[in-house]
Amino acid sequence: MKIKVLKFGGTSVATVEARAAAAQRVFDARQAGFAPIAVVSAIGRKGAPYATDTLIGEYRSVNPQLEPQARELDLIMACGEIISAVIFAQTCRSLGLRATALTGAQAGLETDGRYGNARVCGVNAKRILSLLEEGCTPVICGFQGASEEDRSEITTLGRGGTDTTAAAIGAAVRACAVEIFTDVDGIKTADPDAVPNAPTLRKVSYEEVAELAHLGAKVLHPRSAEIAMRHAIPLWVKNSFSGDEGTEIVDEDVSYEHELTGITHSGKLVYLRFDLTDILADRRSEFERRLFSLLAQFDIGLYMLNLSPAGIGFAVERLQFPSAERLLDGLLIPSENEPVILQLGSPSQKVQAQQTLLGGKARPVRVEITEGCTMISVVGRSYFGRPGVFYSILSILNEDKVQVFQTADSDFSVSFLIPETETHRAVRVLHDRLVVTPKIK
Repeated sequence: MKIKVLKFGGTSVATVEARAAAAQRVFDARQAGFAPIAVVSAIGRKGAPYATDTLIGEYRSVNPQLEPQARELDLIMACGEIISAVIFAQTCRSLGLRATALTGAQAGLETDGRYGNARVCGVNAKRILSLLEEGCTPVICGFQGASEEDRSEITTLGRGGTDTTAAAIGAAVRACAVEIFTDVDGIKTADPDAVPNAPTLRKVSYEEVAELAHLGAKVLHPRSAEIAMRHAIPLWVKNSFSGDEGTEIVDEDVSYEHELTGITHSGKLVYLRFDLTDILADRRSEFERRLFSLLAQFDIGLYMLNLSPAGIGFAVERLQFPSAERLLDGLLIPSENEPVILQLGSPSQKVQAQQTLLGGKARPVRVEITEGCTMISVVGRSYFGRPGVFYSILSILNEDKVQVFQTADSDFSVSFLIPETETHRAVRVLHDRLVVTPKIK
């Protein structure tokens, strides 16, 4: 039995016509001799009645001042995919296919139980395989699963988690391919909103697409690429609304005439810089250990981490910044000699109160805050092994008068923290200067 997983994103199931076209792809896969599995996102995007963001908005609107319950937030978010799966299964049946809608839990997707951003621990594919043996197409809710400790608890996989669902199910059933259908022709060398004529990459490695996804590219979730790479599953990204061949993601090196894969950018960030010039060297490591342990404990994700003799710098997502600010401002970090108190910006009442209680004996660590940032990244598998590459990219930004707050690099990417208002201009100038239409050698 040749199994193929077809994942359809929100825009691919947003209208009656779009769902009919998606269902036709499932029908065509069956006619071509495959046993198809459909994985669906919620219907539409923000503003659509059953979109995930719309459901979240309804929940939060009850009392915007009341902190949402993580468990119940997952419950309401899961409803969008459930509605979508039921509607899509009926659409498939209208074409003469046998189809059954399944929640993530019913499909056997088990998670670590973490609400809002759960990780897949395993897939019990028995029910999926049984339906396929009967000639029935499973239509599975993406983005959700059940806690492996308590199967009655629904958990969601984080935004973009439907891609992860498709890859995890593909691995569990040993699919011959996983096809991700979206509203663009495939993985492009830049965000089409910034570079409208950015070419489509026809073939790209798992490592490259995971790097692009981790650095902000929205076309594919990074966990899905990691799962596909681990299990060597052929992965495709295609356009639901065209016959374009899309992008094939492969477990091999891909060589282009130009060595750059593309330019990508992340979301909205806030940059924090900790001034540690007054912290003695023998106390510095203890301070850093306690700080990063606390940030990890409260699930604060860090971007562009930089350690230098003068201090620490990192960025956090703007949506997480209020939580980080509440956690850090006025935080007292104990020490054998002199306690340290964090001060974000001007001294707040919390900082002043702490200092009063301690009789002014705590040493302040001032944290400079820069809001309205974003991260742009240049990705290329073998481009960064030569001297002068970083300098040339930085020079391009400097020539175009794009301010750079911070830099970071990995084996085949380099990233720059810049003002959010400069995002599209910076992406365009780097793309124009560095990227040419890729051709497979």
